[in-house]
Amino acid sequence: MPAAIKHIGTATLDIAYEESGAADGAPVFLLHGWPYDPRCYDDVVPPLVAAGCRVIVPYLRGFGLTRFLSAQTPRSGQQAALGNDLRELMEALAIPRAALAGYDWGGRAACIVAALWPERVRGLITGNGYNLQNIPASVKPLDPVSEHRLWYQYYFHTERGRAGLESNRRAFARLLWELWSPTWRFDDATFARSAVSFDNPDFVAVTIQSYRHRFGYAAGDPALDDIEARLAAQPKIAVPAIALQGEADGVQPPATSANHAAHFTGSFARRLLPAIGHNPPQEAPKIFADAVLELIQTRKS
Repeated sequence: MPAAIKHIGTATLDIAYEESGAADGAPVFLLHGWPYDPRCYDDVVPPLVAAGCRVIVPYLRGFGLTRFLSAQTPRSGQQAALGNDLRELMEALAIPRAALAGYDWGGRAACIVAALWPERVRGLITGNGYNLQNIPASVKPLDPVSEHRLWYQYYFHTERGRAGLESNRRAFARLLWELWSPTWRFDDATFARSAVSFDNPDFVAVTIQSYRHRFGYAAGDPALDDIEARLAAQPKIAVPAIALQGEADGVQPPATSANHAAHFTGSFARRLLPAIGHNPPQEAPKIFADAVLELIQTRKS
């Protein structure tokens, strides 16, 4: 049974999150991807709690009951926003240092905090690997096979794509679940439990801005310009890290992360997960939980 939803305010958001475990346990943040939600961690949380962790699973901006505090705040989904949201959530909860784990958008947020504020991070579990976007280099075309996998991003660059997502949120998300995790046999009930999070009033706006910004087709939130400038330098990640790469990932296959070790200067391990797609915590929860515990138990400081 998922933990009750709590709320806490940051500078721009009322963040909804689920918290489990002892208040004095080792803090762990679990960050979901797009288009997923905290339900992807339902089978990861119990073993972490059993090991004495304090587990916090937030709903990212644009998902579930997380809301913007002001109508004037840009509905940005840019990478700097995701990373800054996580940093501000840690501050609001008075957690100075924690283990961070995530994939897709959530993995990007975790990587950003690990890269820019390493003193806040005990260890990092990241889906695929180094998830910081190289926006200045995004103008360079990829090979045709890679471009084909990103069709949905180019669709979102158009007004037709925005309208299509608005009209077909659930059908669109379900299609991507199937394409990105071709070996995962989830049922209707599993999808429905997450799909309610896509009803957030800002889901479409945040999504569209994210996929346009990463290619330079939309301006970012001016309040985040300094962070975005730091990310443009592609900073290294010095904290202990484990990258979990699904061998069956339909959008980021193993070849896309094969050279990511160069971005990590601390202890780093890359693990290939046979028959696992883009959503490791939900497809392989034991492997994911064991990786988190491995980092925590080997980093006592």
